[in-house]
Amino acid sequence: MGPFEVLRRIEELDPARQYAEIYRLIGTYEFPWDMNQALSFALFRTYAVPSIGDLLARTGEFTGRAQKRYDDTVLILDAVLEHGMTSAEGRTAIRRMNQMHRSYAISNEDLRYVLATFVVMPIRWLDDYGWRQMTEIERIASANYYRELGRHMGISDIPATWQAFARLLDAYEREHFGFDLGGRTVAEATLALLATFPPNHRLPVELVRRISFATMDEPLLDAFAFPHPGPVLRTLVRGGLKARGRAVRLLPPRTQPFFARQLPQIRSHPHGYDVADLGTFPPGCPVPHPRSALPDNIRAKDAASSE
Repeated sequence: MGPFEVLRRIEELDPARQYAEIYRLIGTYEFPWDMNQALSFALFRTYAVPSIGDLLARTGEFTGRAQKRYDDTVLILDAVLEHGMTSAEGRTAIRRMNQMHRSYAISNEDLRYVLATFVVMPIRWLDDYGWRQMTEIERIASANYYRELGRHMGISDIPATWQAFARLLDAYEREHFGFDLGGRTVAEATLALLATFPPNHRLPVELVRRISFATMDEPLLDAFAFPHPGPVLRTLVRGGLKARGRAVRLLPPRTQPFFARQLPQIRSHPHGYDVADLGTFPPGCPVPHPRSALPDNIRAKDAASSE
């Protein structure tokens, strides 16, 4: 395979009809590492919207069990990508995601903004750091993929193009980004989790934080009241990411897909998992909880009541 063989396959597909296959090739062959970084960063950005950050803090899932919440989010989205939205596995994953969302009071506007981050942030990340940028076909396919996912999630007024997603994201952040203690708490918990991921776990925690700050734009830093990194550190970190992209361009092309479930930082389910049991829900929610998904205090009460 030549370095652009997968891209040639993508360019033979129709982004209006075959968007899922294009997006799968993008995520599992062309840019598996970059897409994981970009989508993780997309979720991180959403914490800077107070209505989102405060809700996530109040659930306790991103602060008390950040690893499992991270893993389950990744695995649910990965199941949809790998198997398709209309497959049995994909339908189960989307149903579980919808059950989680409907357990909380989340506005259509916030859900639509989160969807926009999933379209826009990978495009911008690859523009800056990828071994190549996304082509127009890939950008169209990405927007169509998330338009369809949003439809399955019951989100209304979804933008029609990737450019419209970008305009929505930028306008929403200008209007809604702001400091909230809950959002800051969730962001801190996420940064602490990031410091445990390989190869970050070999670095001092404070260095991982400073490197993370160097990848953030000023509105995001201000929304969390994080310190602004100096120009030297910012240049080093961003230059290092660009250099990685240039190095990846020289590597042999990937011949097998790499799915997010294969990432070494996915650690909550060492003995396997059932997509139907993933996710977290508030206590008292009518959706059945697997015992492993219950907070420690709930499991303890349940054990005591059965004695």
